[in-house]
Formats: sequence, structure tokens, C-alpha cells
Amino acid sequence: MKKKKNADNNPHDDAVEVETTESNLHLALVQVEADEDGHTHTEEERGHHPRSPIVEDVSIDEEHDPGKRIPITRYDPNDQDRVRRRYIELGPCQPKNHDFKFRDISGYQRRFCPAWFMEFKWLEYSVDKDAAFCFVCYLFKDKTKCPGVDTFVEEGFRNWNLKSRLTRHVGAITSAHAEAQEKYDLFTTPKASIRESIASNTTLYKTLYKRRLTWSLECLRFLLRQGLAFRGHDESEESLNKGNFLELLNWLAGNFEEVNMVVLKNAPQNCKMTSPDIQHELINCCGQETTKLVIEDLDGDYFAILADESSDVYQNEQLAVCLRYVDKQGRAVVRFLGLAHVEDTTSLTLKSAIEKMLIKYNLSLSMVRGQGYDGASNMKGNANGPKKLIMDESPYAYYVHCFAHQLQLTLVAVAKESGDCTWFFQQLTYLLNVFGLSCKKIRMLRIAQAEELIDALDLQELETGTDDLSRALQKKDQDIVNAIELVDLTKYHLQCLRQDAGWKDFLEKGPNPGYATAAGTSR
Repeated sequence: MKKKKNADNNPHDDAVEVETTESNLHLALVQVEADEDGHTHTEEERGHHPRSPIVEDVSIDEEHDPGKRIPITRYDPNDQDRVRRRYIELGPCQPKNHDFKFRDISGYQRRFCPAWFMEFKWLEYSVDKDAAFCFVCYLFKDKTKCPGVDTFVEEGFRNWNLKSRLTRHVGAITSAHAEAQEKYDLFTTPKASIRESIASNTTLYKTLYKRRLTWSLECLRFLLRQGLAFRGHDESEESLNKGNFLELLNWLAGNFEEVNMVVLKNAPQNCKMTSPDIQHELINCCGQETTKLVIEDLDGDYFAILADESSDVYQNEQLAVCLRYVDKQGRAVVRFLGLAHVEDTTSLTLKSAIEKMLIKYNLSLSMVRGQGYDGASNMKGNANGPKKLIMDESPYAYYVHCFAHQLQLTLVAVAKESGDCTWFFQQLTYLLNVFGLSCKKIRMLRIAQAEELIDALDLQELETGTDDLSRALQKKDQDIVNAIELVDLTKYHLQCLRQDAGWKDFLEKGPNPGYATAAGTSR
């Protein structure tokens, strides 16, 4: 039985009650209906599609190609907003430089027009399905209010001769696309809560927050540039080493008062910008901005792919992908694009990982003009390797074997053919093992080397180089002007000796007369 609402009820309570009623009605509609004879109707018998299982494990690298995406409703409700934010960060899939395929439509060859991306910002293209999709409808279309299959969300639009369908999809202000666009705008620019509004209205709060973020980014940039780890094993207050990030920030705060005023103990408890999640987000932001600059520098031009397999500290297989291209200054540069975790190292998996990464950054295989891998058969295979699979789609993506691997293989082959080389490296290995594994033997070797050097100096086989000029330059009271004059004067006399006939006589008067013969031969 419904309770009567008082006249002074809060409007929020009314909204909650209406929402609860709508939820109950929705549950009643989706329940299984029964016939008079007790037969149970399934969703397929009632003309509805069966529900897809909910995706509980959400991957960090969501599929960017709209033709391969999982419907947003299949994600767990608690993960849907996170997935939406991830796709909004990636933006619509718009491979503007892709070689779009022609299709026969009513006797004419038609294809997707990339100029539509500028006119319809929500439009995106699937390379896999050769079809167009709506980005905002995929994220925010209300299936309960707009039942049925939507071409721009599930099947894909392929009638390239009917551009008017794109305008018709937008529709009036009450259309499903308009509602999805409104939800998209509210999601990307949400209204702040009362507490956040009060806090952000103060200029001082904004200034301190910006300074705190700036110094955290400065520490982060230094660690990234040096390739150092961020977090420590124990980051508690009692720890002697809290990790490089916190220790560097603590050192800055201890040496610069302007930093100490806004970080660590002087920062709000809920806004210190030092938690592990914040560190990861800042790292991802730096990576996204760096990759964005690389893509802008590429400027839609041709490029080559450099890829190699590796494994992380957890022994997970991953593929590193780099781009080699000519920048705007005419220099050939190599820029790191990203890492892709792969389940295995088969040819199809590696090719799919490379293609997925290129699509993620709106790059097309049709613009690839070179491939560079190691000599593994699963990479350069002529039958089913990534080299062959990519060349099937881009015939001008020529494969070039890694020259470092070629040189290493050549040196190994030559060394094995030469008996002297084999003996030399074997003896060298024995010597390194004998002296390298014992500190006492290394000390004895160094003492023997020092004694040999002293004997060579006594026999004048070696010169110490401590002449008058050297002693003059090493005087404590020597000034820079006098030192330069001494060097110039010595240089002048040496040049005169070399140019005049007295150079040979000078060498013959030296400690080793053989120098004259050697000098004459060299001349």
C-alpha cells in the first residue's frame, strides 16, 4: 500500500520514489511471463534478444575500434562510468589517413568520406567492419526509452551515398541522439557538489592546488627522465626510505620554503597529491601528452614500425612498438609509441596488437612504409609472420632486418670459422674467470702492473711527461693569462721545429734515436 505524501515533502524524496517505481515496473516487465497453461515464455519467444552476460573483468586497454567494442550495457554498472571516461580520453576513432575501401552501391563505387569527421564530431569509423558509428550514442544511448537495433551503435552505417542519414540521425532536440549528447556534455563537464564549489571559489585554494600539482609533476618528470622507480617498499611515516617520489618531494620541502608551504604536512589530508593512485594518474597523463606530441610531429605522414618482444618483471609477455619517421626538420627520428601486453607470441596475436595500437592513436596500416623486427621466425616469417600479414594490407611496408642482429650473427659465424679466434676467446674467458672471481688475485695483478710501470720509467721506455711547461702550469700562484702565454709560446716553438730543418736533429738528440726514423717514415 502506498503511503500518502505530505505537502511539505522534500522534492528529492519525490524523485527517489518515482525512480523506485520506475525500477519496479522495469523489473516486472523483464520477468518471465507464463501462459494460462503454465508454459513459460523466454525472451526470444517474446521477440526480445537474450541478455548478454555482464563483463566483470574490465581491461585497462579498451578496444578503440567501434566495430570490436563490447556494448556498454554488458559492463558491470559499477564499471560503466570508468569505461566511459576511458573512451572519452581516447576520443572517437577517426583514422583520417586510412585508405578507405570502395563498395559497389547501385552500380557506383562509393566509400567513406573522411571530411565527414569535421562536420560530424560524434562520427567514428571502424576499420574492421568498414562502417560508421556514433560515439555519443554508444556511450549514453538509453536502451529502455529507445528499444530496437540502432544502426549507428550496433550494426554500423555503410550507405555512403546517403549522407542525409547522418543528419537524420542527429534529429530534433528530443531525439535519442540529442539526449545522448546532453548526457555526454553533462558527463564531461559535471556540476560540482556544494562542498567542492565552496572550496574552489577561493582564489587561494586554486593557487595552492596548482603549486602542489606543479611540484609533484616536477618530481615526476625528474624520475621519469632518469628512469627511476617511484614507490618504495614501505611508505609509512616511520619508514627510513619511502621511495624516490616521496623522498625527492620531502627533500624539496626541506630545502625550499615555497615548496614546504604547499606539500606533505602543510597540504590538506585529502589533497596531498602523493597517493599511489595519484602517481599512476600523473604518469599516465605525462605519457598521453608525450604520445600526443609525437603524433602531432608525425602529422599524418608515412612512418615505419619497429617492434620487439620482451617480458616484464612478472614474466608477462609484452610487445614494444616504436615509430620511425622524418620530422619537420628533415631528421629521421625514432619515437616510442607504447607497450602492449599479449597472451602469446604467435604471428596473429602480434599483428593484432600492432594494429590495435595504431588504431588507438588514429594511425593506419596503409601509411606504413617499413617494418623492422628481429630474426625470429614468428616475426619475419614469409608465410604467416607479422611482416607478411602487414604487407598484405600495405604492400609498400617493406621489411628490413635489424642490422645489430645481423652484425652479431656475422661475428659469431666468423669467430667459429677461425681457429685462432676460437682459441683467443677461450683463453680470455679462462683469464677472466681466474682473476675476476677473486679479490686477492685482482690486488696481486694491480701490484704487478704498478711494479712493471716503475721499471719501464726507470729504463726510460716510457716518459712521465713532467716537463718544464707542466710544472709551470701546476704552480699554485699561476694565473690564467701567464698560463695561456706559456702554452702559446711552447706551441710556436714546436711548430718552428717541425717546419725548419732542425726537427730531425732535435729527434736524434732525444733519449731514443729511433724516434727520428719513425718520424721520417710517418712523414
